[in-house]
Amino acid sequence: MFHQLQEQEVSMLRAEIEILMKERQSLLKATGAAAAFIANLDSGALPEGAYEAAEMLSNCLNDLPEETLRDALDKVRAELADSE
Repeated sequence: MFHQLQEQEVSMLRAEIEILMKERQSLLKATGAAAAFIANLDSGALPEGAYEAAEMLSNCLNDLPEETLRDALDKVRAELADSE
C-alpha cells in the first residue's frame, strides 16, 4: 500500500513538473517577444499614454536574470528564423 502511494505521488509530481515546464516555455516565448518588441520600439512614435506601460515592461525585462532573458530571446529567435 505504501509503495503504491509513493508511486502515485511520483507520478503526480512528474505530471506537475511537465505542466510547469510547458508553462515556462510559454512564458519564455512571451518574454522573448516582449524583449524583441521593446528592442525594436521607436519610443518617439509611441502615444503618450503608452510610455508608462513600455517603461514598466522594459524595467521588468531588465530585472530578469541574464540567463532567463537569454533563453527567452533564443526561443524567439528560433521561432523567427523558422518563419522566414
